[in-house]
Amino acid sequence: MLNIAVLVSGGGTNLQALIDAQNSGEIKNGKITCVISSKADAYALERAKKNSIATRVIERSEYSDIKSYTRAVTDALIEEKADLVVYAGFMTILDSQIVEAFPNKMMNVHPALIPSFCGKGFYGLHVHEAVLESGVKLTGATVHFVTEDCDAGPIIMQKAVEVKNGDTPQILQRRVMEECEWKILPKSVSLFCEGRIKVNGKITEII
Repeated sequence: MLNIAVLVSGGGTNLQALIDAQNSGEIKNGKITCVISSKADAYALERAKKNSIATRVIERSEYSDIKSYTRAVTDALIEEKADLVVYAGFMTILDSQIVEAFPNKMMNVHPALIPSFCGKGFYGLHVHEAVLESGVKLTGATVHFVTEDCDAGPIIMQKAVEVKNGDTPQILQRRVMEECEWKILPKSVSLFCEGRIKVNGKITEII
């Protein structure tokens, strides 16, 4: 049984999707053992506590630079004996220390079809605003391994949804979450815990 640590900063809707999948038996050979938040008031912490999951708060604001903050988060994950680290609405880009400590053992869900609408500055509603401004007819979500380059790690799973007439960024965000993020993130976590993801450079193979 692998230890899954989840990094959060806000409401924790993706964390809830993982908790629900765990409770229903969808995540095989893995268990969420710790939730670490960059903010003390993140509602995600309440979601964890309601499900008897251990929590830790490592406030970004208490660290002078990203290097010292990354070290603190990395040390906490090592202490928690994390086998898999999941970024679930974690709003801080950490440096190479954590990538070196957990190579191909960290995954993130991004609310667009990478390599479109990704990278620095593309987060939250900004992504969906850019999608609507571009006029594309499909968008979706991507689960990928975390590397030093933002949103550029090997892609594990993707799922698409239609962009509809009359969509606002908020409406589109909700559709992407419900129909894409909340489905492919738990599946990707389970695949990892089952040892079914093979990484070869930038390419992943589901075995």
